[in-house]
Order: sequence, then C-alpha cells, then structure tokens
Amino acid sequence: MIKFIAVIAGEPNSINSEIIVKAWKKIKIKNKLFIIGNYKFLKNQINKIGLNIKIIEINSLKQIKDLKKLYILNVPFKYKSLFENNVLDTKKYLFKCLDVAHDLAINKKIKGFINAPINKKIFSKKFLGVTEYLANKNNIKNKEVMMIYNKNLSVVPLTTHMEIKNVTNNIKSSLIREKILTLNRSYSKLFKKKPKIAILGLNPHNSENRKDSVENIIIKPTVEKLIKLGVNIKGPFPSDTVFNNKKKIGYNVIVGMYHDQVLAPFKALYGYDAINITLGLKYLRISPDHGVAQDIVGLNKANPQSLISAVNFLNKIND
Repeated sequence: MIKFIAVIAGEPNSINSEIIVKAWKKIKIKNKLFIIGNYKFLKNQINKIGLNIKIIEINSLKQIKDLKKLYILNVPFKYKSLFENNVLDTKKYLFKCLDVAHDLAINKKIKGFINAPINKKIFSKKFLGVTEYLANKNNIKNKEVMMIYNKNLSVVPLTTHMEIKNVTNNIKSSLIREKILTLNRSYSKLFKKKPKIAILGLNPHNSENRKDSVENIIIKPTVEKLIKLGVNIKGPFPSDTVFNNKKKIGYNVIVGMYHDQVLAPFKALYGYDAINITLGLKYLRISPDHGVAQDIVGLNKANPQSLISAVNFLNKIND
C-alpha cells in the first residue's frame, strides 16, 4: 500500500510555508506527509515567521525514518534568486517541483500530491494553469476537469483560466462532451456513486431561450446526447438562480461555462471549506481552493483549513 502524500511547496512569495506548517501541526497523519521544495528557502521562511518546527532535508524517500518530523524533498535552486524575485528562475523552480511530483505519482511512489498555490504569472497561453500543465503531461488535453469540491456540492468550470473574451468561441459540443464524460467517470470512481449534474447556460437568462443561442444550438443538444450515454445530467439552467436552495437540491455537481460563473457563488457559500481536485489524470492531484495571498505574507494570518481538508481527503482515498 502506498502511504506517502506529497505537498509541493508552490509559490515562494506566498503564504505557502505558513499554511504548510500550520496544517502539519494540526493533521493526525504526520507519518504520511512530506514536502517537495527548496529546503534552504523553506527553512529560512519558516524561521522568519516564527513557526517552531523541525524540518529535515532529504534527496530520496528512502531517507524518511523519524515519522514525527517534517521532511523536505529538496529541489535544487539558486537560493538568492528567490529573494530577488527573479521570475524566470522562479518559473523553472516551480515547474521542476511539479515535474518531481508528477514522476513520483506516475511511478506510484506516492498516493498522490497536493500543490500549494502558484502565481498564474508563470504560465503562458500554452498552459493556463497547473490543471492544463498536468493534463499535457498526462496526454489528456481538453479531457481534464477542474472540480472544486465540498461535501455538500461541487462545481466545475468547462473553461478554466481563460479570459472572458475567449470563452464563447471555446464552448463547443466536443468540449462539453469530453469534460462531462471525464467528470462522470472520475467522480464515480472517486466517490463510488454517479454524479447528478446540473449544467448552466452561457448567457444571462439563457438568452431568453432564443433559437439561435449557444444554449439551444450547442449546450442543449449535447446534454440530450449525454443523457443517451447514461449520464445523469440536466440543463442548461440559468446561472443566476441555480445556486439557491430549491435549484441545487438533488445535484452533486454544477457545471458552468467559465471559471467565475461557478467559482464566485461557490466561494461565497463555502469559503475556505473546499479543495480543488483535477479529474482525469493518472493519479490524484489536489490543491487548496485559494491563491498565494501575497498581501499577508509573513504576517502569520493565513488560514490553513483548505490545505488541511486536501490532506485529509487524499488520505481517505483508497490506493
């Protein structure tokens, strides 16, 4: 049985070191957790915040012995560059951390991994975020699914970190079909039950049901085809009403056309009590459902709850 869970330290200029230590102090499974990141930098940042904790540098998982200490699988890096905010070097460092985690997961050396938040500035048009980068490494482009999970409700944006002006041209029947099929298959495997899916329209009030609308030309016919394939899905629903209690009863997942259409109301409802799960990969990848919070770096004010939830969720999943 694979027991180790990796946490990628993520963005250097962030609250990540703080939430990692705070989470590690609270979780009960200290014997399963280790960190992927630069040891010297993490040690310096942890000491600067004043969070007293014993961390050990390792270069292999075989070096993990005392399971009550926090181990750092060291990723070599030009230490001073981090403090100089060298964007190019930081980008190389973060991608190296992701690659180390990917290799460990794909070779079944770990149960899965959690990446602490990363500043989206390191990504290009080719990869809009971590979700897309890992999808490419898993050879499943446009089949990956970003699911923000809470035990009461989950949400999925069909397009992720995409500018609004580009969303409409990317809403195609093939994209909806592939994403929903991944969601249906992966959710069923993860939770041992089929999801009940509500899908939203793209436009306000579903374009008043006009015949030439995206809702009627693309979304509705695709939903009908998915139903014939055995998917429990209904819609499209207008996005301005679907999150009220009467509409969401009976649905496990609400699927929106773009990021903030579902993320904004979801975060208003659940705050930090959520995690980001990438569905469709060959392993489990999770991240806290918040950003790098650079405005409170070093102030010892960061809330580790989402990271704690991510660790506990991954620990409960069977190998």
